[in-house]
Amino acid sequence: MLNQNSTLKKITSHKLFMPILCLCVVLLVNILWTPNFFKITIKNGVLYGYIIDIINRASELVILAIGMTLVTASSGGQDISVGAVMAVAAAVCCQILSGGATSTNSFQNPLILAVLAALIVSVICGAFNGVLVAKLHIQPMVATLILFTAGRGIAQLITNGQITYVRVGVYKAIGSHIGSCPIPTPIFFAIITVIIAYLVLNKTALGLYVESVGVNGSASRLVGLNSTKIKFLTYVICGLLAGIAGIVNSGRIYSADANNIGLNLEMDAILAVALGGNLLSGGKFSLIGSVIGAYTIQALTTTLLAMKVPSDQLPVYKAIVVIIIVILQSPVFRKYMTARKKKKLQNKTTTTKAVKNKEMIEGEQV
Repeated sequence: MLNQNSTLKKITSHKLFMPILCLCVVLLVNILWTPNFFKITIKNGVLYGYIIDIINRASELVILAIGMTLVTASSGGQDISVGAVMAVAAAVCCQILSGGATSTNSFQNPLILAVLAALIVSVICGAFNGVLVAKLHIQPMVATLILFTAGRGIAQLITNGQITYVRVGVYKAIGSHIGSCPIPTPIFFAIITVIIAYLVLNKTALGLYVESVGVNGSASRLVGLNSTKIKFLTYVICGLLAGIAGIVNSGRIYSADANNIGLNLEMDAILAVALGGNLLSGGKFSLIGSVIGAYTIQALTTTLLAMKVPSDQLPVYKAIVVIIIVILQSPVFRKYMTARKKKKLQNKTTTTKAVKNKEMIEGEQV
């Protein structure tokens, strides 16, 4: 019994317990409301179903959540420009592929050139944010507000205010599927990004450096770490990942729509970090927790849509559920529950002792 309690305590106190529990709860709610929610079929050679839709649609958010986790851990702030950077990357990529035309049925320039150009521009955007935050010590929210505001305007300038369409099969495959492969391509982008990020952060000292700078930047400097460079690097990585997410999102609609690509995804990425059990004030982080948080956000969106909730009311319901989940995961709430549990256990022990004493007294009297 003691071992069982110890194992249970070890499981419930694990940092990924609450994120996984929240994801499971969101998914299991669908058993009551949407009977065929977990049904997976194959349509036109591609896996089809709500679960596949969640995994597929969450791909861009997963990629963004990784970058957001790093900037949050290192600077204790968030990059709210990632959605706009996605739009800029998509605009650069599509504009090069179309050769400046509004629509094209064949590549006017090599795909690799367009992708590289889009990623370089994304890195420059990330570096711009990094200089403002790491070098000039501007609050992350204020620093990234500049690109948040101007990014979509820059994308409009690149595309001359038009939606640029790239109606080429290879480009469409980035957002749909490759040949006869039944798994949507964006899932591969998300998996590869997570694996690379995990290996880089866990097999090198970068993850430890980021945590050190986030916990105490001054102490990190004293032990020889260049906290400015590390913060700058996290914003560059965040910009690069936003660029990848922008290209994937552009591939889904085979176009560069500056007004809609990445719209509101920055808020979902911040929520994913919070739902993953990470502190938004910086320091220690859990990459896997953020990934689970991203899938939870998308599961919530898909669940509400499956329940026929109008799309314009979606943010309201989503906000209510997210508030509940965040409160359940907050340290204050967990501390309160632990204290209540201890008090309950103490009362139980006191009652048991009182009963035993009473029985002993009664036994002696007899």
